[in-house]
Amino acid sequence: MSRGKLAKFADMANFPHVFEYPYSVTDNQPAEISGKWDETFFGNDHPIVLELGCGRGEYTVGMARMFPDKNFIGVDIKGARMWTGATESLQAGIKNVAFLRTNIEIIDRFFAENEVSEMWLTFPDPQMKKLTKRLTSTCFMERYRKFLKADGIVHLKTDSNFMFTYTRYMIERNHLPVEVMTEDLYHSGLADEILNIKTCYEQQWLNRGLNIKYIKFILSKEGELCEPDVEIELDEYRSYNRSKRSGLQTSK
Repeated sequence: MSRGKLAKFADMANFPHVFEYPYSVTDNQPAEISGKWDETFFGNDHPIVLELGCGRGEYTVGMARMFPDKNFIGVDIKGARMWTGATESLQAGIKNVAFLRTNIEIIDRFFAENEVSEMWLTFPDPQMKKLTKRLTSTCFMERYRKFLKADGIVHLKTDSNFMFTYTRYMIERNHLPVEVMTEDLYHSGLADEILNIKTCYEQQWLNRGLNIKYIKFILSKEGELCEPDVEIELDEYRSYNRSKRSGLQTSK
């Protein structure tokens, strides 16, 4: 581990708006902050918006600047990346932003029922071989249902055609209402001030000539969620910081 990372981790441990919960400290029980974000940290009852897999926190910090009447929480396990957004927001004195360093697999331990209004999934790993790790799989949707408000909104931005196609099939299979869907965001005329926020990795993919896909849908709490029984063509390219693609052509 580099000296830079050690210094960043030390900073994060002392940042007042960063909460760090590895698997070991949650012990399969709700964390102490669950249900108390408004009371113990934000000090208001404004809507809470999550960014899962926030990386450097471009969306978390960018939206917090735009919407002082909402509270934003960036979630990721990689603290060295998160440090960038945490440092920027702290130095700028932004009060409606926090960061949660933990594994997204246990995200439902940190929020109580109806505590979250909206979620952003910004360029998650498509996990083409591991359905249960896919952030738009029904197993993750069941986790989100535990803390999202009724008819909570989910946003997905992705470079991956596989992730986009899989999510579209998942939405169709479960009859989830779609508000916006496009396979080419920046040529669709839909990119408003929020959608024009670009993460570091998004800009790299744009530079490679990849289209950015976007879906905004409503996750209702009623009904049993089912996985789509379809084969999806795998992405042909290798994304940054993702494992090398296999020789397989389709995946379920």
